[in-house]
Amino acid sequence: MSNHIAGLVHRLVEDERARFEEPPSAIPHGDSEWHKLQETGTRLWLDTGDIDQAAELWTSEFEALTTNNTLLNREVQKGGYDAAIRRIAGVLNREAPALSGEERIRETGFVLNAVHALRLVDRFDAHVSVELHTAFARRVELTVEYGRRYYALCPERFYVKVPLTPEGFLAARRLGREGIPVNFTLGFSARQNYLAACLAQPLFANVFMGRLNAFVVDSGLGSGAGIGEKATLASQRELIQLRENGASRTKQIGASMRDPGQVAALAGVDIFTLPVKVARAYREQPANGIGYRVGEDPAVDLDEDASFVHELWDVPRGFKQAVAALLDLDPDSLQPPDLPRHFAEAGFPGFLPEWSPGDEETVRRDGKIPVLEHWRDRLRDGSVGLDALMNLSGLHSFATDQQALDGRIRRFIDAAERS
Repeated sequence: MSNHIAGLVHRLVEDERARFEEPPSAIPHGDSEWHKLQETGTRLWLDTGDIDQAAELWTSEFEALTTNNTLLNREVQKGGYDAAIRRIAGVLNREAPALSGEERIRETGFVLNAVHALRLVDRFDAHVSVELHTAFARRVELTVEYGRRYYALCPERFYVKVPLTPEGFLAARRLGREGIPVNFTLGFSARQNYLAACLAQPLFANVFMGRLNAFVVDSGLGSGAGIGEKATLASQRELIQLRENGASRTKQIGASMRDPGQVAALAGVDIFTLPVKVARAYREQPANGIGYRVGEDPAVDLDEDASFVHELWDVPRGFKQAVAALLDLDPDSLQPPDLPRHFAEAGFPGFLPEWSPGDEETVRRDGKIPVLEHWRDRLRDGSVGLDALMNLSGLHSFATDQQALDGRIRRFIDAAERS
């Protein structure tokens, strides 16, 4: 994107931010229950883009909010940004006529994402994670470019979310080396986060635990209890070890919580991103006693034929050796295809499998949670890892919401062009 367009869009962000004039929130101080959780070492974020809902729960113990394509789409679909979209479309039509239709949609989406995040900053004096357009997930250069652009808007408060893909590993590494704080998202296993911490060196890595538990339940593989929690705790311990060895700075986020009981069960994990529903339920009925739980492992209920689920928390010695060998190859010269090839040759073909168009279509049809029967044989033979499958499914899930957001923007852009 040219400097002219980037500067124009930056100006649009500031203009729209000023129009909303989000007043700072009067932040309640000192909630004892949240403070108890903080004392275990856990930092508290809210997982919402809804300003009013966040205001109901926000206390001085919270420090950040995180948005994503789904959460931003919910806010935009309410209609509150329709006038902004019209204004942005009009300016882009007049001052950037060379932009293609898709480029206008993406630049408009960039403005909306940035403005909404800045409103959260203004209201809560918080850090905010901002998410890139899903079309960039497999484009290193675009991820780096737009990551830089987001960060330049609010370097003191923005974290840039980069999705876990082969391209994302390399883009996150480049952004991090420029001092841009990256929230490496769509992680589902300890081994994914081990590689991320060693190679990409993001500030944060995630385990989306709720989707893991839902997969086990939906697939009839067990009750689902403890699956995501066990993966999160295993990942936390790996990251602690890397930090203690001076090999990484990455901190663990426990994401996609679905049950307030997970709050006490995971106390001590570096960060929680709490959905409003979970935060409200926990605050209404907090745990009687809460303490550091990172050294513990929950019991999991799994069928005997679900051994492939263990990949979510196992980080075998051979995998760590493969990561070390990768780092010896001059990581800054790596290209995205090098990562799947390297791990396949090291004996982990399912870690970053090369997806066919048919695989992508199956995941898209399956929806938010993969259908086991479509993948059972490949999960069992190791050609597809459950963490990789859940990652692809999550990416497609966010892409569906991105398409809905883009569709609303497109209607206004088309109307502006006709006028």
